[in-house]
Amino acid sequence: MDTKELIGILTIPLFSGAIGYATNWTGVWMLFNPLRFRGFRLPGLAPLARLLPRKVQQVPGVMNGGVGWQGIIPSRAAKMGSIAVDKGIAKVGSNSDFYEQLDRTRLAEHVLESSRGEMRDLVERVMEREHPQLWRDLPPQLRERLHRRVQEQLPEVSRDVVDQIGDNVDELVDVKLMVIRHIEEHPELANKVFQSVGEKELKLIINLGFVFGFVFGIPVAVITALLGSPLVLLVFGPIVGWVTNWLAILMIFEPVEPRKIGPITLHGLFLRRQYNASEVYADVIAEDIITVRNFGEELLHGARSDKTRTLIANALRPAIDRATGPLLPAVRIAVGPREYDAIREGVAAEGVEHTITPMKDPAFNREQARTLHRFIVDKMRVLPAKDFSEMMRSAMREDEWLLLAHGAVLGVVGGLLHMAAFA
Repeated sequence: MDTKELIGILTIPLFSGAIGYATNWTGVWMLFNPLRFRGFRLPGLAPLARLLPRKVQQVPGVMNGGVGWQGIIPSRAAKMGSIAVDKGIAKVGSNSDFYEQLDRTRLAEHVLESSRGEMRDLVERVMEREHPQLWRDLPPQLRERLHRRVQEQLPEVSRDVVDQIGDNVDELVDVKLMVIRHIEEHPELANKVFQSVGEKELKLIINLGFVFGFVFGIPVAVITALLGSPLVLLVFGPIVGWVTNWLAILMIFEPVEPRKIGPITLHGLFLRRQYNASEVYADVIAEDIITVRNFGEELLHGARSDKTRTLIANALRPAIDRATGPLLPAVRIAVGPREYDAIREGVAAEGVEHTITPMKDPAFNREQARTLHRFIVDKMRVLPAKDFSEMMRSAMREDEWLLLAHGAVLGVVGGLLHMAAFA
């Protein structure tokens, strides 16, 4: 064996380690990037894509006849939202549990503060639309009296609306649909959940790529020296790449429960960090996903928004009657029962938006997020280890084969590069 051949044999573990590192680094990158599909789509390929095996169809872009790539997690944003609920959020609490963490008194006060000025404009607008002549003919003192009585009713209406939403929140809000829709519209949040919670484990996967690649490269170097053929690298390269990724993933999540073997305790690396990872998970969920703002959006525009609007309108109608006070019979006669009902319905219908809109206030959301954060942390820390593991593992399980296959391909590439360098 000449010097060049000897150097070639001795460098096999280094090459193997470098390829292992590159494999895992690019594999982690492929999980999250790019956020949007990069490439091009050929509509004519879509029918052919449906003939491919189901797993191949799952590759981002393939099903739609695309040639390119999108990060695995953002490409499955809706599914990631479903997993986030089923494997994490649903184990923490129900719709009503989350709503109960909000300070109802503070929420009612915030709705009241935010809607005072808007309610005056609302009354003016509805009256001008439904009965302009009557509104113009009313003396200014009577107008102001009506506005004042509406304002006097607002505190009671605000409390009533907030309480009624809380008492019926399971019928008004579907948290799962809310999370799925929000993450689908903002796929970067799917990345944020898994990158934030699993940051240390993802870095470890990358570093273990080099360690495992180097270790497995030693027997490959020995076999290559014994057989005297560099073609051994093309056989063992993909095996090393596949096994390297498989072992890295396995060490992160297995075993689920601590298992002692002599003085050594085996436990999934992610699961060892449940206490600290719960804090990070709660940050993302409370600040970006289960927020007062998103609750408000779901109440007004979600699948059950018609129920919300009906509930709030029902709460506003009596307040309008009370605002008219002892003049109610006279007003109904003056404008006509039908016209009066139209005015009341107009105020009630438009008042729905003004009742929920204050929930979008950023400062108020940050204030309420602190309580919700603590609630989620406390619940996550006592989750069974199996449920905590599934929260992250489920997001990757269906696509692990892609990462493993990616490792095998780069193993072949590494073998070819080594052969070219020391041929």
